[in-house]
Amino acid sequence: MRCGIRSIALFLLVSFPTVAVSSELETSQGKVHISAVVERLKGPWAFAFLPRGELLITEKRGKLLHVTASGVRSTVKGLPPIHVQGQGGLLDVIVANDFEQSRTVFLSYVSKQKGGAGTAVMRARLSEDGKRLSDQRKIFEMAAGSSGGRHFGSRIVQARDGTLYVTIGERGDRPAAQSLERHEGSIVRFSPDGAVPASNPFYATGGAQKEIWSFGHRNPQGLALDISGRLWAVEHGAKGGDELNLIQKGANYGWPVISYGTHYSGFKIGEGTAKSGMRQPAFYWDPSIAPSGFMIYSGKLWPKWKGDFFVGSLKFDYISRLSGAAPREVEKLKGPSTKRVRDVREGPGGGIWFLSEDKGTLYRMTPGG
Repeated sequence: MRCGIRSIALFLLVSFPTVAVSSELETSQGKVHISAVVERLKGPWAFAFLPRGELLITEKRGKLLHVTASGVRSTVKGLPPIHVQGQGGLLDVIVANDFEQSRTVFLSYVSKQKGGAGTAVMRARLSEDGKRLSDQRKIFEMAAGSSGGRHFGSRIVQARDGTLYVTIGERGDRPAAQSLERHEGSIVRFSPDGAVPASNPFYATGGAQKEIWSFGHRNPQGLALDISGRLWAVEHGAKGGDELNLIQKGANYGWPVISYGTHYSGFKIGEGTAKSGMRQPAFYWDPSIAPSGFMIYSGKLWPKWKGDFFVGSLKFDYISRLSGAAPREVEKLKGPSTKRVRDVREGPGGGIWFLSEDKGTLYRMTPGG
């Protein structure tokens, strides 16, 4: 009998691990609890919520994890060949708007190409047990021509009409961000099956990549829709000049012609901070915080934060909160858990979840006592 009790206790410990409060933070809305939900991750890049409390988590080295509500994890089989180099590998993951009917997930990753590598997007069907992908189909791959291992962008958002938006960095080839003939330095838009909507701004422009929705970006690694459905992106500047941008159809965001930063050498970038026909950022950080994943909060648990932006900082180890009609940084959420915050998302219950790359941990923020 004693052995049986010990076995049951061990089963409960392994299958239903305790989520311990790892720290508490004082914020403008009082004390919040920071709980470690999934630990011992290796190079985590993104996560997504599934029904019944399950999770998907990507690791840049090429592993997709499925985690049950009780904390049991498994490696999902069926990924495409993934090219791991520098900042590239397996990157973003989202579940389709109609996931409960279709079981569709979308993944962004780096695909090996002739002479280099490029950002690609795959759709697939996740099995009921979360352990396998089937019906895999590559629905987008940027035009070949980039080498090196940086600035892949790679955040994905699905709009209310079902279309997908995906960010692509300029891959270190700065002039390419101003060319409509290249995907580098753009945010692209296409349908869930990979078709390009005729409503895209450059669909009928000769020589242009038809998927381009906006261009002149350096390396956007955060993308989110606000409460009214508008699309926002955060992107890395050079030395200074990280940007928050309201993304609009066909707009040119200026890189590398205009910027509020400088080259790492200290030299001026392009022609200054403004030029006719090029959009200004809604907000910029100087010095750079190295912004990555971000979300726009619904206000479910903290009503006074409704509509606020929460942006992960890879450089200064905090979550930046921006607020206001003209967004400005108004608070820094910082503690032992906020080391290189790679992704931030709102959970189904209104908690704020975030991935710490350095800690190798997925955390959940909830109201304090």
